[in-house]
Amino acid sequence: MDQLSSLLHGFEVLLTWHNMLLMLVGILLGIFVGVLPGLGGPNGVAILLPLTFGMEPTSAIVLLSCIYWGALFGGAITAILFNIPGEAWSVATTFDGYPMAQKGQAGEALTAAFTASFFGSIVAVVVITFLAPLVAGFAIRFGPPEFFAVYLLTFCSFIGLGREDKHKIVIALTIGFLLTQVGMDTVSGQLRMTFGSTEMLRGFDFLVAVIGLFGVGEILLTMEESFSFRGQQAKINPRVVFETWKKMPKYYMTLFRSSAIGVWLGITPGGAIAASFMGYSIAKQVARDKTGFGQGRIDGVLAPETAAHAAGTSALLPMLALGIPGSGTAAVLLGGLMVWGLQPGPLLFVEQKDFVWGLIASMYLGNIVGLIIVLATVPLFAAVLRVPFATIAPMILVSCAVGAYAVQNATFDIWLMLLFGILGYVFKKLNYPLAPLVLALVLGDKAEDAFRQAMIGARGSMWVFYSNPLVGTITTLGILLLVLPLLSDTFAKIKARRAGTHDIVPPPVSEA
Repeated sequence: MDQLSSLLHGFEVLLTWHNMLLMLVGILLGIFVGVLPGLGGPNGVAILLPLTFGMEPTSAIVLLSCIYWGALFGGAITAILFNIPGEAWSVATTFDGYPMAQKGQAGEALTAAFTASFFGSIVAVVVITFLAPLVAGFAIRFGPPEFFAVYLLTFCSFIGLGREDKHKIVIALTIGFLLTQVGMDTVSGQLRMTFGSTEMLRGFDFLVAVIGLFGVGEILLTMEESFSFRGQQAKINPRVVFETWKKMPKYYMTLFRSSAIGVWLGITPGGAIAASFMGYSIAKQVARDKTGFGQGRIDGVLAPETAAHAAGTSALLPMLALGIPGSGTAAVLLGGLMVWGLQPGPLLFVEQKDFVWGLIASMYLGNIVGLIIVLATVPLFAAVLRVPFATIAPMILVSCAVGAYAVQNATFDIWLMLLFGILGYVFKKLNYPLAPLVLALVLGDKAEDAFRQAMIGARGSMWVFYSNPLVGTITTLGILLLVLPLLSDTFAKIKARRAGTHDIVPPPVSEA
């Protein structure tokens, strides 16, 4: 009941004309961001984050989170109508969404995608409502060893559970760690890797790096790929909406199963991309009639969209309760919280109740308003893709430059943004993940500080990470996740070797 009363208090904080207007603007901007293949949720939030510096924190997080919800919805529009995923997690939606649009069922496919997205998000928000305070209350017992153990668990889980090549994840993390070392050492006060440059004394600002990696990097990649936009026209009328909704109860298992997958992969660092593919794959595996997948099945749209939105929303749970982002967008929002003077973690629920519960309330209301808006504005946002990218790209680039300059009013940051943009482009061309790099940029210095504080308190003894059952359990779990790929490969080789042994046929015995 405490959670319900706190949630009602959050709605009281949220339901002001100012916050409601910001919510509406954020959702519209988010849908626009999701529709454009050159942007995306993390990019839009990163680019617009500097504009919120003068806002009150609750209003700022409402605006930015609603941009995220809108982007989650908007990615499905291009995936279904144009076979161009506006977001990476919308790739799986194209498998059946675009064939449905080609068969004249674009309205049905879009309604199914938006409704599934809404369902997955609401399930994730309910989980956040009831689990976040429990996780936060448990985490109050944390000191420097426990916090470092959690950081270690996060980094190791990215390696152990990530879908990308493990060596690429390690390289991305390492580069992020190196970048966090530039500037002043927060423990000793000494300068590190500034190479005599006064501009490097501040180090690499997280926001400048993110704007470059995501915004400029995506623009360069999109310019190279030269998208040509040819798609299906779509109108959603109430009759199509209600007819599609009548079919939904038949797919209730798909909705709940994909929601569970999404929530789990959102809380762990699996992310929305992995959730969407896993939701689609499992829906295909458990279906009684497996034919028709990839040719325009409605459950082929429901499964990835539900899982992706559940993952994207539940990724905010570890950020709020532990200060550990579960996705790239959550990492950007984590940086925003620090800029606004808030410290994510267990004490946030005690010291900033208005902020936390206002954010959770905006998740409920923002998804309801977002569902209504996307159902009403599909033709408008689909028309955006008719605008040549050569017209849109310079506008995006200027927005990135303004955002980077606004961080510290330094022209040098614009050059850094361009360098990070080139780095982001190279990463994407070589299929290196950006999320580990962003995670290391956000948490690298904090992990270092927690480790050194723990070492100082324990006089250099590494056994401090096994000094009590809590920190020992977290540390052991992190190490297990780190070696999980190695163990999996070893067991797979042993299994294959045994199978090969059993398959050997003995030579025939000669009758002579």
